[in-house]
Amino acid sequence: MSKPKVIVTVAPTGGMATKKMNPNLPTQPQEIADDTYRCYNAGASVVAVHARRPDDQATCDPTIYSHINRLIRDKCEIILNNSTGGGIDGDMVRELDNGLWEIQWEERLKGMQGDGVEMCTLDAQTVIASFGGKEILVATPPSRIRQIAEMMKARGIKPEWEVFGLADIVQDVQRAINDGLDDAPHFINIVIGANAFQGALPYTPRLLQTMVDHLPRDTVFNVSAIGAAQLPAAMNSLLLGGHVRVGLEDNLYYRHGELATNVQLVERLVRMVREMGYEPATPEEAREIIGLRPLHATVDAACLEH
Repeated sequence: MSKPKVIVTVAPTGGMATKKMNPNLPTQPQEIADDTYRCYNAGASVVAVHARRPDDQATCDPTIYSHINRLIRDKCEIILNNSTGGGIDGDMVRELDNGLWEIQWEERLKGMQGDGVEMCTLDAQTVIASFGGKEILVATPPSRIRQIAEMMKARGIKPEWEVFGLADIVQDVQRAINDGLDDAPHFINIVIGANAFQGALPYTPRLLQTMVDHLPRDTVFNVSAIGAAQLPAAMNSLLLGGHVRVGLEDNLYYRHGELATNVQLVERLVRMVREMGYEPATPEEAREIIGLRPLHATVDAACLEH
């Protein structure tokens, strides 16, 4: 009897942390590609890619995304999931007249335009993120959710729905599904423990259970927990039938006081997945679970287009 397959996602960079916080953080294309390949060899089947400018600040520049994606694809078949959230500095932010800052919508949309992208994040919520003394508006009202979901569908990109609270699931994601903006299976990433985001939930087993209980039908779910919640929430996700994510985007430490590397976090999680009686999914198995086209079909289609 085969063991149940679990998708392990690595989020190596993110749009917030810096090398000053952890010098192991990969920010430049070759660093990200090399780190991703190490994590792929350790058992990761999806990489959540954030792009950075040469000065390490955040961007959704399609040229940089394309460069990162090509470098990764030259090394392995891991699923490429590019961010449309960007980050809290660089090209992504501007100051508003009311004293708030904003992650710019037009810049976020560029995250879909990189070559080779199979999935993109789709934030199903409007939040205020507090960093460095700034209150940063991340505005994704229903009209924008529809816009970006339609754009993803037209490009053949699978959305990874990012949810921070119960309303994101039962209102925004469910509305989009009812409107035919995402074909089943729906891939939903439950982000929990993100204390820097207004409206986000802390991690407790009961709160995570509540969010899972309200997921739409035909959903494949993943749990991304922030900081010290990362490991216990990952184990909790397995018990609830979900998939798991680790990486320096979400957690800079291996244990209290000890900075981590991405591959350390993946290796530990893969060990625990196996100890729990599961087996990490290969990228092709993950594509089947998520509902993506096989990689060779994607490559063949791209060749025909050109």
